Amino acid sequence: MKIGILKTGRPPRPTIARFGTYPDMFMNLLGPDAYDWVTYAADEGEYPAAPEACDAYIVTGSAAGVYDDDPWIGQLMDFLRAAKGRAKLVGVCFGHQAMAQAFGGEVVKSPKGWGIGEHAYDVVSNEPWMDGAPAIRLPASHQDQVVAAPPGAEVVARSAFTPFAGLAWRDQPAISIQPHPEFDPAYAAALIEARRGKVYPDAQADAALASFGRLDDRARVGGWIGAFLRG
Repeated sequence: MKIGILKTGRPPRPTIARFGTYPDMFMNLLGPDAYDWVTYAADEGEYPAAPEACDAYIVTGSAAGVYDDDPWIGQLMDFLRAAKGRAKLVGVCFGHQAMAQAFGGEVVKSPKGWGIGEHAYDVVSNEPWMDGAPAIRLPASHQDQVVAAPPGAEVVARSAFTPFAGLAWRDQPAISIQPHPEFDPAYAAALIEARRGKVYPDAQADAALASFGRLDDRARVGGWIGAFLRG
């Protein structure tokens, strides 16, 4: 399969040498040799000539908000709508929000504030590409949230903090998730430290860092994404 990664942001520069870029993280999660990978810098206006150029697309995380007026965000929405039914779509964090917004849902800067550290989510609909796990635990890093699912999409994972944490579309081959299965916990911790005192206060950063160290479900959810892509 040929998988296109739509890059919509980058990690803090000091972390890239150790952890790689967001496309690198997805390739490591799903297997560098498992697919024919190609990266498009969507945040710089780079796209394939047609959605059929790849069998599927993964939309990465970003520091941007889907409601921002940057021209590339509107271009991304247009591409996602053009790709509907013509290629499989997977969105993570900003990608999750972009897909929801593009297809008629609603995304806001949540009054709940930032969700950081490792979070637990209930699986509320076991899809064919899942393995029956009742809950998952993954790194999170977001303030924006989907607050209304688009037509044709159903919630498959949720938490009290993030009620629309995972979506599966019934009218197209598309799935999306708010937390980050591609984030190594060490990278998630480095991201928290890079933002400490600037984006969120020390006390919140400390609590988030304390949430790491338990077994998480990054490999499991990576397997789910792979099963969806191949199915």
